[in-house]
Amino acid sequence: MKKNFVSTQQPQENAVVIAVCTKKGDALNRKIDEITRLSVSAGLNIVKSFYQIIRDFNKATVLGSGKVKEIKDFIDNCEEIIDVVIIDYPLSGSQMNNLSKEFKVKVIDRVGLIIDIFARRAKSREAKLQIKLAQDLYILPRLSQMQGTSGRFGSAGVGMRGPGESKLELNRRILEHEMESLRKQIDNIKNQRQATRKERLKSSLPKIALVGYTNAGKSSLLNLLVKENIYADDRYFATLDTTTRKLYLEQDKYAIITDTVGFISDLPHQLVDAFSSTLEEATDADLLLHVVDISLMNEENGEKEYQANMKVTNTLLDRLGATKNRITVYNKADLLSKPILLKENEVLVSTKTKRGIDLLLNMIKKNLYY
Repeated sequence: MKKNFVSTQQPQENAVVIAVCTKKGDALNRKIDEITRLSVSAGLNIVKSFYQIIRDFNKATVLGSGKVKEIKDFIDNCEEIIDVVIIDYPLSGSQMNNLSKEFKVKVIDRVGLIIDIFARRAKSREAKLQIKLAQDLYILPRLSQMQGTSGRFGSAGVGMRGPGESKLELNRRILEHEMESLRKQIDNIKNQRQATRKERLKSSLPKIALVGYTNAGKSSLLNLLVKENIYADDRYFATLDTTTRKLYLEQDKYAIITDTVGFISDLPHQLVDAFSSTLEEATDADLLLHVVDISLMNEENGEKEYQANMKVTNTLLDRLGATKNRITVYNKADLLSKPILLKENEVLVSTKTKRGIDLLLNMIKKNLYY
């Protein structure tokens, strides 16, 4: 007898993305590329990309009326059914509601998109609790104006996944009560982790933290250094949970090395708060390995993309008070078409070909032991 199998996998959603430039110096091509990669990381199929350079800010929709009409006409006449519109800008509940009424499809802003990706990637109990809290922090100020929007466009897909699927049906009192409970649970886990960290700090082993822009190759580098097979993928925020391992340097010399969550420009403040635990690893470290994707050579406004990524990471590290003892690890050397000039405490590596790994290990030993 022939068996019929039914797939439980959700069909890929079709999306329209809109990159938004609101201030002088915004790199348009970089913004288009980043919101597109974020959308792909969320499992979306990008049908069309638009952009809007905003000079006269529209409080009701952010986008100008002409751009709203252009996008609406495209959605109405598109051969493919558009399921969601992604706006590369933080929207209020009313702006989201106004745009979804105009386009007659679900509208997700940059913050909601990143939180959705985090919800897909979270594995540990702590990460899932932190995502729940980030979702609640995001939804609470928008609750009254977002009520019912999920009902119009279904309760599945991007922006409706993970622990926050039914949040739009909760009232403010229940949501605030849940947030209080989540904070207590996270604090308990944080206290347990701090006790473990204190024990680690008591040891004579120096601490190393891997930091860098998302998708720079931190997890792949960790795999090479500790000779393990920790999950890594070519997507934004492929891994969220902190991973700590013991790193052998030479006879009787070891270090503790920790991978941290990837940085990104305009990281939602809800996630900075929720993921402060993984960023604490950077502030405790004796040495930072700042991993940079050196293959990002596209230039805009006189600055290459990899340099812009470095600036985002260094700014946040400085704000956290992280150590200045840093090695810049330029990764993906196998994709370079011409050599680059290296400064002190900079090294060129390829996690794919293993180029430069021995040199990096020597630099780590020099920075920690000599």
